[in-house]
Amino acid sequence: MKETMDFTFNQIESNEKDIVLDLLKEAAEKISKMNIDHWQNWKNHSAQDIKWVEEGINNNEFFFINTLDNQNLGMVRILNEDKLYWGDQEHKSKYIHSLVINEAYNGKGYGNMVLQKIAHKAIKENCKYLRLDADSQNPKLCAYYENLGFQKVGLKKLNQSVYNLYQKELIL
Repeated sequence: MKETMDFTFNQIESNEKDIVLDLLKEAAEKISKMNIDHWQNWKNHSAQDIKWVEEGINNNEFFFINTLDNQNLGMVRILNEDKLYWGDQEHKSKYIHSLVINEAYNGKGYGNMVLQKIAHKAIKENCKYLRLDADSQNPKLCAYYENLGFQKVGLKKLNQSVYNLYQKELIL
């Protein structure tokens, strides 16, 4: 049985960067235990990785996902555009990166609830799509997004890997 719990998105501040890096490292270690070579750069992040996090925090894109009694469920990065992965786009969309649910809360439906809450916000902002990517070498994650109704619409090759690009059309 899935738990239901209300939660909020709380803007991550620049002095909380180390918490973000720790969450990414913990996620990389968990993924590594599943023999998936994805996000392993976060185990020993580079200056470029740190810059990416700092830019996201400075652009107000990173959020902690907290319960109403302030327990941390994880974090997510929400962007209004994502030129690196998606290039210029015709339709207004929300882009999701770095969705991390703390291990203690895995398998309880929180990832889906977070995506639904972001989708509701995106609809209110007249976005046509919710978009995200998943490492093509992580079939379990790709299947997870596909089971949530995301459709694979492309590939993006970057230095670290090849990513499946997924989108879900929002009903306005």
